[in-house]
Amino acid sequence: MNKNFLIFILLILFISPCVFGETTEENADGEEPAKSEINNDIINEAAIIVPAPVQYIHVDVSPINDVDVLWEIFLQNPDTSTAVDILIKLGRLGKGKRHIIDNLNNYLMGINLLFKSGSAVNYIVVSACISALMELGDSSSYPALFSVLYAGYPEVIASEANGALDVIPGNLHQFLLNVILNNPSDEKFAAFRTAVNSERLSISERGLLAERALEKSLEDDGNDLDLTVMRYAAVNALTRFRWTRANTLAVRHYYRVQSDYHQNIVPKQRFIEAIACLGAVGNSDAALVLGLQLGLINARTETTGAFDPDITMAIVRALGNIGFHAAFDHLMSVSNLPYPDDIVAAAGEAINRLKW
Repeated sequence: MNKNFLIFILLILFISPCVFGETTEENADGEEPAKSEINNDIINEAAIIVPAPVQYIHVDVSPINDVDVLWEIFLQNPDTSTAVDILIKLGRLGKGKRHIIDNLNNYLMGINLLFKSGSAVNYIVVSACISALMELGDSSSYPALFSVLYAGYPEVIASEANGALDVIPGNLHQFLLNVILNNPSDEKFAAFRTAVNSERLSISERGLLAERALEKSLEDDGNDLDLTVMRYAAVNALTRFRWTRANTLAVRHYYRVQSDYHQNIVPKQRFIEAIACLGAVGNSDAALVLGLQLGLINARTETTGAFDPDITMAIVRALGNIGFHAAFDHLMSVSNLPYPDDIVAAAGEAINRLKW
């Protein structure tokens, strides 16, 4: 009989009256022994038979080329170095093997869900799994790799997932567009960030995704932080891309930020960014909006002398960038009012850029 098992049986027989309450011995004074003393005795005796922690050792998988055997070892042996070696081999041997690709996709999705819920995960194994999927190069891995981006991993892990998405063949543009249109807000924002930072996508593809991101974020009433942050980021991206197809959305955003600014909900910089976006993507409609605003500023400056130099300069420059001639009168008025020299000079440059 196993020695530890025998000790266990003897221990149960010895402590059973105390544990199960069948009998209670009295001490010399007729009193029951203190419960704390009984518990300490039980703990001390039980410590004899507590098994030692399981020690996982490295398994040499170099002779094994059966992907199914490798996967079974991977699931059963949590040793880090063994797991990494297996994932490297699966990345080489699993190409075209749908069940292996699916296994790795599902594994990474599951690990990401655990991590997002607050559980600790092995970053080294996660990184090796990303590398294996990148090596396998199957577009079915887009969702699993993308889920890394909104799980909250350190930047180095997120960068690896972004890198994998950039090199795996497939319609990444359509995948990200579907996420922006249909997924929860945190995933929309992650897809937008991936899109605008992807060197794989063309400027027109990134511009379209930024436009859709602005459109979806404007549907929110401001209570969703992810959508609010995405809205401002999308506006800056559209400005950078000079994506003129977003003109109508940019006007909607401008009016919304203007209202928020006057109510002290957003800082002045957000209003200036909205003006700059109109200048970069706007057409005649945007020029009329900004021209009206400059006309109001001119009227107030003429009567009170009060104006905001930053906002005034932003509007003047935006009107010059649009180049719509209807802004001529408002820009000409600048030189006749007590504005500083830099604003007057900017108005002159804007007039020279107007198209007739």
